[in-house]
Amino acid sequence: MEVFIEPIGRLMNEFSKLPGVGKKTAQRYAYRVINMSEGEARAFAEAILNVKKKVRYCKVCGNFTEEEECEICKTRDKSVICVVKEPKDVIALEKLHEYKGVYHVLHGVIDPMNGVSPNDIRIRELLGRIGEGNVKEVIMATNPDVEGEATAMYIAKLLKPLGVTVTRLAHGIPIGSELEYTDEVTLARALLDRKQI
Repeated sequence: MEVFIEPIGRLMNEFSKLPGVGKKTAQRYAYRVINMSEGEARAFAEAILNVKKKVRYCKVCGNFTEEEECEICKTRDKSVICVVKEPKDVIALEKLHEYKGVYHVLHGVIDPMNGVSPNDIRIRELLGRIGEGNVKEVIMATNPDVEGEATAMYIAKLLKPLGVTVTRLAHGIPIGSELEYTDEVTLARALLDRKQI
């Protein structure tokens, strides 16, 4: 005998397809939806359908937008491009209110173990943007893991002959932490990336 009736089981199954949502969380979400008023449930469903209808990728940078070109690409300094893995990385950097350039979203990183080659991410589009001229610096802001580092090095190698300065976000010891608790890789990277004061 099934533990959940079909509509609840189906809803839980759909919620469990979301990243980071296990069976218990999916069950909690399903129960929350059951306890919503019909108006709340309709608004929730409409929000999902609305985002699917209206949100697209910017034709320039690949970030989320409602128009052909995102607001960042329309209004910011195009001489500096910050390369990130996913649109959520743009949001993380924008929260700082420090960066005034534009972005380029790769929509992935080079990952041969999972069959992702340079042709599977938006490197060609980045090269096209740089080929248009006026780009002075490309900041590699991919994650500091094996795939992110490999992607950054691969792109840097492609850009070097084009006369564009390629920089990498600094890696190191988080503020407020203690050296004795810092892992060896992070400590070594911090030593290599040290700055003059």
